[in-house]
Amino acid sequence: MSRAIPETLEMIGALIERPSISCTDSRYDQSNLPVINLLAEWLDGLGFSVEVRDVGNRKANLIASLGSRDDPSGLVLSGHTDTVPCDPDLWSSDPFKAVQRDGRIYGLGSADMKSFFALALEAASHLDGKKLKHPLMILATADEESSMAGVKSLVADHAKLGRYAVIGEPTGLRPIRMHKGIMLESIVVKGKSGHSSDPSLGANAIEGMHAVLSELLAFRDELKAQHRNPAFRVDYPTLNLGSIHGGDNPNRICGHCETQIDIRPLPGMALEELHDRLVQRLEPVLARVQGLSLDVRRVFEGVPPFESAADGEIVRCCEALSGCSSGAVAFGTEAPFLKQLGLQTVVMGPGHIEQAHQPDEYLPLEHIRSGTGILSRLIERFCIRPAT
Repeated sequence: MSRAIPETLEMIGALIERPSISCTDSRYDQSNLPVINLLAEWLDGLGFSVEVRDVGNRKANLIASLGSRDDPSGLVLSGHTDTVPCDPDLWSSDPFKAVQRDGRIYGLGSADMKSFFALALEAASHLDGKKLKHPLMILATADEESSMAGVKSLVADHAKLGRYAVIGEPTGLRPIRMHKGIMLESIVVKGKSGHSSDPSLGANAIEGMHAVLSELLAFRDELKAQHRNPAFRVDYPTLNLGSIHGGDNPNRICGHCETQIDIRPLPGMALEELHDRLVQRLEPVLARVQGLSLDVRRVFEGVPPFESAADGEIVRCCEALSGCSSGAVAFGTEAPFLKQLGLQTVVMGPGHIEQAHQPDEYLPLEHIRSGTGILSRLIERFCIRPAT
């Protein structure tokens, strides 16, 4: 009897060969539909009920279920279908071709995170749907690497997915139950241009930004002093001064200066409250300086911090199956959004985050067998022989 889906390595190769870059720059942004359509074809062949949901801009989510969608107690294996952009000239091989060497498979998305879908489908291919006590769902989302539009649309639709979720981001197959949030903020000082020979003709935005930067560094120290979590390697919230741009010529008073910052809050810190606190901290800095004004705005809505209960069933099961204690990471995922939908969530997948977003991204071949085995046992535990 022929297989309903290709072999695992073939699936990984086929997914890598379908570019699905998401980027805030429209010159590089691509549709994820070729990946979604291929997953839909394979899942249909396995007997899943497949739904493709349009999220706009040539992007879509896929929700595939085996078993009754009316049962709220199922397991969701979730991942994003997009990748970051890449510079092919920096790669040793074509980033859109899966290449095996040195016990690894190279290609854009091999670790982050197209391979996870191949492992999930391989695990699901051995199921007898008639034996399911609770449904299994495969969730594939759009634009995780840029806007999170895919998972946010699920939250907006109050999607009914299941009770437990494993997001297959590259964690070295170690369960992650906490991660920091992400805030990107733009801070603009507006002044007045004029001839540099007479300072009274203008108001220098760079001088105003100097005062703002000093206050930002003081705010950074304050956050570090007030918030700690020993579960994280960097156990405090970070604030990074990422870019600064101002002025256009040495002989003109600078009329506009912008800096952009990255804040990574710990679990328990709300993004909206942190933004308001930032604004309240910065507004007085220029209040008494004539000719200068301040504008603080979010670059995007941000990713909230995430924490799943240490004693939750999905956490304890993933710890037992992986042989690793659950941990914490600094990078963001879709986990807080699935948690908003009521799912107990763990982040755990093949590959390592150190290889993500880098030239010559790769997946260790040894993670294919071990990762598929873990996913098979998760399906067994939550869908076939659930605890009574």
